[in-house]
Amino acid sequence: MANEARPCPCDIGDRFEYGGLGQEVQVEHIKAYVCKPSTSTEKAVIVVQDIFGWQLPNTRYMADMLAANGYIAICPDFFVGKEPWNPSDDWSTFGEWLKTRDARKIDKEADVVLKYLKQQCSAKKIGVVGFCWGGIVVHHLMVKYPELKAGVSVYGIIRDSDDRYNLLKPTFFIFGEKDEVIPLDQVTLLEQKLKQHCKVDYRVKTYPGQTHGFVHRRREDINPQDKPYIEEARKDMISWLNKYI
Repeated sequence: MANEARPCPCDIGDRFEYGGLGQEVQVEHIKAYVCKPSTSTEKAVIVVQDIFGWQLPNTRYMADMLAANGYIAICPDFFVGKEPWNPSDDWSTFGEWLKTRDARKIDKEADVVLKYLKQQCSAKKIGVVGFCWGGIVVHHLMVKYPELKAGVSVYGIIRDSDDRYNLLKPTFFIFGEKDEVIPLDQVTLLEQKLKQHCKVDYRVKTYPGQTHGFVHRRREDINPQDKPYIEEARKDMISWLNKYI
C-alpha cells in the first residue's frame, strides 16, 4: 500500500453508514460536531479528525461512543473549512495537500474549542483523543496545553524531535503492528525517548496484526478476526480517559 505514489496508505476502510446522535454547532470561526451524555457532566473530550475530516461518520461514531461513556464529546473542523482528503484524490498530491493542514498549527482552533467547552458546556476536566492526523494533533497538544488532563493518540505519525517527549499530562499511544505508515522501529524509538524524558504517566501499546485505522475505520462486524483488537483498543482508550479525567 505504501509507495512513492501513495505516501500515506490511509484508505477509508469501512465507511460507517452512520448519522450521528449529536448536532453541529458553530464555535467562533469553526464548525463542530457535539454529542452530550444523557446526564450532566463536567467531563469533556475533544475528538480530533483524521485526514478524511470532521464529518466522517466513523469519527462521529467514536464521539458518540465517548458521550455514551459519560463525556461531552466535541469533534471540531480542525481544517477550518478546507476540503478533507477524498479517497479518490490523486495520492501523488497528498504531500502538497498536507502542507496546508499542519497538525501543529491548530492552537487557535484548540483555544476556541477549550473556551467553548468551559463557557458553554461547563466542562472542568477536558481530555483529547485523535486518529491518524488527529493523533499528531494530540501529541502536539499534550506537550503544550497543561489544562488537558489526558490524551490518547491513535496511530499518530511520529516525528522525532527533542521537544516531543516532555508530555505535560498522561498520554496513551495506540499503534497497529502491521501499520505501513508507522514502522515498529519508530514506535520503539518513541518508547525509548519517553522513558528518558517523560515525567508523567504514559503508555505505548501495539495491537497484534492490526493496520492503520483499525480503531475507528474498521467495522468489527465484518472483520471478525480483528474484532477482539478493535474492541480492546476502544476499551483501553476509554479506560485511560476514565483514569485521568
